[in-house]
Amino acid sequence: MTKTPAAAPVLTRQALNRATLARQLLLERAPMGAGAALAHLVGLQAQNVKPPYFALAARLAGFDPMELSGLMAERAAVRAVTMRSTVHTLTADDLLTLRPLTQAAIDRELRMFRGGLTGVDLDRLAALARAYVEEEPRTLAQIRAELLRHWPDADPQSLGIAARARLPLVQVTPRGLWRRSGQVALTTAEHWLGRPLAEAPAPDDTVLRYLAAFGPASVKDMQTWAGLTRLRDAFERLRPGLRTFRDEHGVELFDLPDAPRPDPETPAPPRFLPEFDNLLLSHADRTRVVALAHKDRTWTGNQAHCTFLVDGYLAGLWRLEEAKDGAVAVTVEPFGKLTEAQRGEVAAEAESTARILAAEAPSYDIGFGIVAPK
Repeated sequence: MTKTPAAAPVLTRQALNRATLARQLLLERAPMGAGAALAHLVGLQAQNVKPPYFALAARLAGFDPMELSGLMAERAAVRAVTMRSTVHTLTADDLLTLRPLTQAAIDRELRMFRGGLTGVDLDRLAALARAYVEEEPRTLAQIRAELLRHWPDADPQSLGIAARARLPLVQVTPRGLWRRSGQVALTTAEHWLGRPLAEAPAPDDTVLRYLAAFGPASVKDMQTWAGLTRLRDAFERLRPGLRTFRDEHGVELFDLPDAPRPDPETPAPPRFLPEFDNLLLSHADRTRVVALAHKDRTWTGNQAHCTFLVDGYLAGLWRLEEAKDGAVAVTVEPFGKLTEAQRGEVAAEAESTARILAAEAPSYDIGFGIVAPK
């Protein structure tokens, strides 16, 4: 834990909460397009199809899911593995830069599977897999089967992981399009976008972008977001142009000089977030948004849940269900008791969210339940 001089101003948890919500476009919906929001937020985590749409519905004024879907259809936005070795929806420009930057984290994941790759020439594997997926997009099952023809004694899962790690694979459309179905089919970023990846960049520019979207933050915070290590040198190079603070535990925090740091008492309206929202995953210390009592309550086994915020903090789970006749029901499950005023605000935001995500629904029903305590 890095300590800063006593002269560095202290930011309380509440101050960090409001600053982070402002950067995340969650204090008030932003009048910007989906592409600009993707760039500002440096991508949206997207293990499933719907989360990026839900994330932008919470953040953008007048958001239409078809806008993001259109960006993906035009190949201006893509779904690919980057930060934390997980699938994100990013602008095409960001993928070409961030994939090389995060390669070290992806390589680290591959090392966990080396036991299943005994005797496998990874350079040859990459060349064979590239030719195979650039011939036409392939599923992971197809890629594994093709590679097993060359290495029949290897572990099939490890072969698939190796292809994903050694190549910048993107999920081609219609996968990821709004209200369209499609299994995951993969080709290379270069083939899909018609442009080469950048050389692995120094992380300095990405540090600044991370702070703009998630700051004020520590070195460990950014390392958590990116899945990388050894970023201290980049922060030190940038230190002369940054402001420094400390949190209530003395941890050094960096920030852009002119980034918003609202009054800690600024009202924070309820917001409905998807599972895997980066707001909840991108700091080593998540207490700026997630109370310690709630840190394990967004998962059941391997299933992640959609979450909502009240007064800026994680406050419960929600789900949206569409009936065969198109009617929409939103079930809200608070972790604790809401005041009458909070309950009314949450219900209003739930209906607003449903109207964005299911604009053609004939009716909207908002119900409250209770999450079983862990």
